[in-house]
Amino acid sequence: MTGVIRTIGGDLPADQAGPVYSHEHLIIDSPLVAGTMSHIHLPSVDEAVAEVSTCVSEGVRTMVDAMPAASGRSPERLLRVSILTGMRVVAATGLHTDKYYTDVPWAGSETAEELARRFIADIEEGIDVHDYLGETVERSAVVAGVVKVASLHEQPTDRDRRLFEAGAMTAESTGVPVLTHTEAGLGGMSQIELLTGLGVPANRIALSHTDKVGDPAYHRAMLETGVFLCYDQGIRQPDNTFALVESMAAEGFGEQILLGTDGARRSLWSTLGGAPGLAALSVWARDRLDDGLLADVFVANPARYLSLA
Repeated sequence: MTGVIRTIGGDLPADQAGPVYSHEHLIIDSPLVAGTMSHIHLPSVDEAVAEVSTCVSEGVRTMVDAMPAASGRSPERLLRVSILTGMRVVAATGLHTDKYYTDVPWAGSETAEELARRFIADIEEGIDVHDYLGETVERSAVVAGVVKVASLHEQPTDRDRRLFEAGAMTAESTGVPVLTHTEAGLGGMSQIELLTGLGVPANRIALSHTDKVGDPAYHRAMLETGVFLCYDQGIRQPDNTFALVESMAAEGFGEQILLGTDGARRSLWSTLGGAPGLAALSVWARDRLDDGLLADVFVANPARYLSLA
């Protein structure tokens, strides 16, 4: 029996997900982002529909939107993008790095148990339409399908431990996988040790951004633990990213690699006048990778990783 992936439109048989972009940012809109991070401010459904449609034309069928709680999510806008493009979307709960929460006191004060209750509700009941930035909580019909955790340093801080503990509790309770943010691609081994020490199976973890680091030994050490690595710099530094895909696959780790664009920059979206556009990942991957590896990184691997445990 095939597993199921929890998308914002409902649970989807994993074998129907098709080619997947495993780390995207379709909507980013919060007062903080709008005021101080205009380069990643992506508030528009129309703009997202235009850019996502270029990916649909290249055969992409599912995207993981990696913006977690109170950092710029908009469940209703994500749903509209999905409906208007036909792109299936997996939303994230969890927390990003501290810089997104300067005006969100609960993100720094709640215990791991309290955070986990928020994250679990996002998955089982629906994401708050106000994204936990309003005075009340009003559950939408849009549910999350992955829990995101983030760290900034090579070694975890107290904040990291609290967040990762909440992420582990969420994964155990709901069956969703864990997606991590590694700052500049570093600290991957510490994240793996922390999460697996909290009881998260390695094959339920995917680390993002590690292809910012080119050292094969670093990637080999992480992959030997059994985790997935989401290489998401392929439209920014394609030579490095695709070289890592090929070299790690040649060492026997081809079934643990995911691909995405991490395209959270207005300057990357072709429909906004940027370059090279999100669709370039699919185009360039077909030029660089053989058919078997393409099927692994875009179809088989994300289907296994995203399936509810």
